[in-house]
Amino acid sequence: MRSVYFCIVLFSSSMISCVSTGKFKAMQQEAQKSDSLYTWSQRTLKTCQDANNDLSKQKTDLQNQVNSVNLELNASKQNNQVLRKQMDALSALSSAQAESIKKSIDNIGAKDEYIQELRAAVAHRDSVNLAVLMNLKGYLGASRDVDIKLEKGEVRVDLSDTLLFNGDSTSYTVSEKAKPVLGRLAKVLNNQPDIEFMVEGHTDSIPYAQGVLLDNWDLSVKRAAAVVRILQNQYNVSPARMTAAGRSEYIPAAPNDTSEGQAANRRTRIVIFPQLDQLINLLERKQG
Repeated sequence: MRSVYFCIVLFSSSMISCVSTGKFKAMQQEAQKSDSLYTWSQRTLKTCQDANNDLSKQKTDLQNQVNSVNLELNASKQNNQVLRKQMDALSALSSAQAESIKKSIDNIGAKDEYIQELRAAVAHRDSVNLAVLMNLKGYLGASRDVDIKLEKGEVRVDLSDTLLFNGDSTSYTVSEKAKPVLGRLAKVLNNQPDIEFMVEGHTDSIPYAQGVLLDNWDLSVKRAAAVVRILQNQYNVSPARMTAAGRSEYIPAAPNDTSEGQAANRRTRIVIFPQLDQLINLLERKQG
């Protein structure tokens, strides 16, 4: 028995030694590759499952939207059918009245088209205003002496008294340091040849009368006219597009009981009018 056991042990040892170290390492590498491939496969499967879940959710959302639209469409059709049935049921109405009701129903589509055109005209006006606003901010930059904003459907540029007239509350001679700013402003305005604008002069509430100036009305008009002349004569802005106006002290931007408030009120404002030609044409057509 001992000899048999010895033979078995000797045979097992010889079998183990038959597998070389190189082959064993190769087998280990293959096993590692298999593990990596399995792990990658699991991750890929998880990614595909997540993507499939997202697509299923999107499909469900889209189907819900389609169902909602279909419900609205069916409700609209049913409402139209009810209206027509009610119209047919009004046998007591004269033929002229019935025809008038039919025309009113048929005109609903035309009214919708008119409303769409009106919205498109307003959107066009707003897009032009936005483009002008962004161009002005790009050319003029950020400064405490220049305030650019969109207000009440108009682009408005406020230039300070300090910039335009060196802070002299009685002057209407434009300073040299303001001219480069007016030049950049003119460049934006010349790039939009279809728009018109108004230059408004504003003053504080301190009464002023000297020389040819009778009061703040005169001073505000003189300031506006001085800016308009420079835009026309030095930067080739068409005079047909400009209006010079004086607003005196009566539209203050701040209370006049402090020096800071008075300085804020001594401003010159450029008001760029929105393009209303399309809107006016649509309104005229509607009235016609």
